[in-house]
Amino acid sequence: MNQTEPDFWVLEYVTITKDPRTGLVVAIGGTEKAADILQQTGGFLSAPGPRGDYHRLPHGLPIEQQRLKATGASHALLAAGHSVHLDPALNMLATPDGDRDAAMRYLTQLAERASAAQTSSAVAEVLTEVAAPVHGLLPLTREVIVRAWITASDLHGAAPGEEPEPIARLGSTANSLSEAARVVLHARNHAARPTQPPATAPAPGRAQAPASRRR
Repeated sequence: MNQTEPDFWVLEYVTITKDPRTGLVVAIGGTEKAADILQQTGGFLSAPGPRGDYHRLPHGLPIEQQRLKATGASHALLAAGHSVHLDPALNMLATPDGDRDAAMRYLTQLAERASAAQTSSAVAEVLTEVAAPVHGLLPLTREVIVRAWITASDLHGAAPGEEPEPIARLGSTANSLSEAARVVLHARNHAARPTQPPATAPAPGRAQAPASRRR
């Protein structure tokens, strides 16, 4: 007896996340009912997109307002029976130290993976996590340093190149992190290459006799 897959009455999935390029909080997917909830409870605005309409929060909202509205809208959607993915960075109900704890676990796991690696490709995977150009740990750390440098300079009212030495050195630190990422990526590319098998020794009976024994 052949069994067919059942039909599920599942509402369309709604994803609420922050677009990394524009910084806007967007909601993608869902039904018309979901659109009403997003507009009424979260203050989302409808906007045309290349793949159909989507919703977004207004421009210029502070980060805490973005998180508050996104969290409220997601819980309203869940209460109405919708399936929702909320970007953890937008979740107001997350524990304050949750992100830091997750980062610490991630670094510990990378160190353990590096120690337990049994192939060069496994080492290369760890190094990729460290220095990948966009989402690697070193480039992300550099971004933090650069933003802190700019903000600290602005707060001191210093023109570019006239910051106090400790703050000015943040710029050189950012450059050092870029160079470190380049070095790690170079090592990563080297480790990712397939290893060459060792050269085999010639068969015992085929070795040439020393010149002193030739006639």
